Amino acid sequence: MRRTARLACAWALCAAAAAATASAQTPVTVSVDAAADRHPISPLVYGVAYGDTASLSDLNCPLNRLGGNNTSRYNWQVNADNRGADWYFESIAYGSSTPGEVGDTFVSQSTAAGARPMLTIPTIGWVARVGGSRSKLASFSIAKYGAQTGHDWQWYPDAGNGVKSGGGNVVGNDPTDASVSVDSAFQKAWVAHLAATWGPASAANVRYYLLDNEPSIWFSTHRDVHPAGPPMEEVRDKALDYAARMKEADAGGVVVGPEEWGWSGYFYSGADQQYGSLHGWSSLPDRAAHGGRDYLPWLLDALRRDGIQNGRRLLDVFSVHYYPQGGEFSDDVSAAMQQRRNRSTRSLWDPSYVDETWINDTVRLVPRLKEWVGAWYPFTKTAVTEYNWGAESHINGATAQADVLGIFGREGLDLATRWTMPDASTPTYKAIKIYRNYDGAKSSFGDVNVRAAAPDPDTLSAFAAFRSDDAALTVMVVHKRLTGSAALTLNLSNFAAGSAAQVWQLDASNAITRLADAAVSGGSLAATLPAQTVTLFVIPAAGLAVCAVSPSSGPASGGTAFTIRGAGFVAGAGVALSGSAAAGIAVATPHRIDASSGAHAPGPADVVVSVSGSASATLAGGFFFDFSDVPAGSLFHDPVVGIARAGVTSGCGGGNFCPNLPVTRGEMAVFVLRGEHGASYHPPSVTGTMFTDVPAGAPFADWIERFAAEGITSGCGGGRFCPDDSVTRDQMAVFLLRGRKGGAFSPPAAEGLFSDVGTSAPFAKWIEELAREGVTLGCGGGNFCPSLTVTRGQMAAFLNRSFGIS
Repeated sequence: MRRTARLACAWALCAAAAAATASAQTPVTVSVDAAADRHPISPLVYGVAYGDTASLSDLNCPLNRLGGNNTSRYNWQVNADNRGADWYFESIAYGSSTPGEVGDTFVSQSTAAGARPMLTIPTIGWVARVGGSRSKLASFSIAKYGAQTGHDWQWYPDAGNGVKSGGGNVVGNDPTDASVSVDSAFQKAWVAHLAATWGPASAANVRYYLLDNEPSIWFSTHRDVHPAGPPMEEVRDKALDYAARMKEADAGGVVVGPEEWGWSGYFYSGADQQYGSLHGWSSLPDRAAHGGRDYLPWLLDALRRDGIQNGRRLLDVFSVHYYPQGGEFSDDVSAAMQQRRNRSTRSLWDPSYVDETWINDTVRLVPRLKEWVGAWYPFTKTAVTEYNWGAESHINGATAQADVLGIFGREGLDLATRWTMPDASTPTYKAIKIYRNYDGAKSSFGDVNVRAAAPDPDTLSAFAAFRSDDAALTVMVVHKRLTGSAALTLNLSNFAAGSAAQVWQLDASNAITRLADAAVSGGSLAATLPAQTVTLFVIPAAGLAVCAVSPSSGPASGGTAFTIRGAGFVAGAGVALSGSAAAGIAVATPHRIDASSGAHAPGPADVVVSVSGSASATLAGGFFFDFSDVPAGSLFHDPVVGIARAGVTSGCGGGNFCPNLPVTRGEMAVFVLRGEHGASYHPPSVTGTMFTDVPAGAPFADWIERFAAEGITSGCGGGRFCPDDSVTRDQMAVFLLRGRKGGAFSPPAAEGLFSDVGTSAPFAKWIEELAREGVTLGCGGGNFCPSLTVTRGQMAAFLNRSFGIS
């Protein structure tokens, strides 16, 4: 009796202790530095696939993808596709017989919500064929190929799965049973149809064209028409062929590829994946034939080489797909799987995280993609166009989704589209909404990343961004723990915060709720975060702030209407552009002023907003008055504005830049040293120089002497520098590379990239290194034109690319 009582008491004490532990608040400190790690967050990372107009609008989604296995086989002329291995290799017609209806409807629904459409353009070479009266056709007819282990018993019983009842796949089938062979001209006609129907793609009418879908596993997903895994050259050749036709049909279209499926598809071609699955992975023929190189880096390099040889860029965005491989992409919400979801998002960025699945490596997906592009095809954007962490209907799926979006923004990914649009009733849908439309008025997480540091990303992650529209600081905190609250201390530095922050929270109740404001004092705020929550803090700026001006340039003659975004604007506010008063000032809201520019000398101007006669805020160089001879829309406008804003140049005098004049060697010294050291740099004054034709006090003498001291030049021979001679394109290659990498830098041996620059030619290795780094594609036709002079407009573009000026 007493033993039973003691046991009952013990159980009660244990239960009480467990309850106390579960309800205990774990202290967590997150530190945000608004001056550190600043870079733009691309709004295009918040994309989805197959979004409808209502959901796209509600989520304020900027990007919508039409993709997946069936899109590899879409026949735009008959408006049908083949479902491949996803559904018994059936060719199925859509309801409408109108050519291109699926694509047109998709574009219409996307643009109606303000989203940019992404359409998959098949490159596999086979598209769906339909029967009479638009009836279905089967690639593996049971009547023709015999009994199979599975078939579409409900809707089309003759359609088999292509696996023989006695074992093994059906081989030697006729691909024309349910498909028709097409080429790039067929797909060019579809792109031309889209351009004619919806207008040519442009900056204001952006349209993305995807190079098929997961080509390295066509041998599995589309083995009825492509039973052999494609080797590297096949994917390269198709990419070049189809991308060129797309650009011909719609020059402003953005080409995205190769849309590879996952980890193995990054390193091994389809030919090697098929071979390795049958014979083992120790010796792969296609890889060996390419010097042991990884597949996707090789492909990027091949596309870059084509650009150099043909003076073109065919791939604009480098894209892959990524799914966690430990079962996360499922409805499993066991405690163990939830914890795994919490950890595995680290595969997107963390160099210390070894993937816990068969991958067994540090994936570092986003940094890896950016490194590959930097090494093999510079200035190409990066994208993850399929991903999904599962548990869509559970709060654990929502916290994973929120974590992923924060990582994409912080790591600098350019585009992302989730597979697919989550159902509007789910927490995962709301995890996107808290970033893009948390208040129902399209208010969003910030657009300029800043540093947010949290102690343990497996249990709590944090992301922060400055919002240019209203100068607010936004902080997203994802509390991943399955039980127990977190006592959060949020410390802010390098940001003058208002006295109270809005607090918005998504929790297991499946609602985004505005909580009571959090007091901000001494640069800190405190909050209690329940388990499995996503919490957004919107911290207003204290006082007056100027964040952004749009448009940010206009003619020196004035008259450009522009809008200022910031905070603290009140009626009667004044606006000046480097002392020149603006006209037509109208304070629309506390965060927006409309005005127009007056006449001003060309060059950057500070935008100053003043209120109450004393308080003022400045955006340094926020507006640019264009040079008279480089108006907006002209060939070199953007790079010229870039180097002028950066203080590299103030033009050639008289309000002009002289873009067509050649660059002299003296000017080159100034351009390179300012690009290297910054606008405020001026070399030490000299009383004598090492060159006989550059006496002390001569124009550019200080710069030329420093140019030589840094090992960038040794002159033009005979103890001279030849300061008034024009810079040739081959000389420019040496100057830019030594300026950026140091006088001791020497590039690797030349390989013969340009037909007019032999491997033993003077400066050949410098020219090829400049091309490898994406600074130049040559002068066209596979040539570099090494002896041509460099114009000031061209130099502006070269400086922008070389020194990252924008």
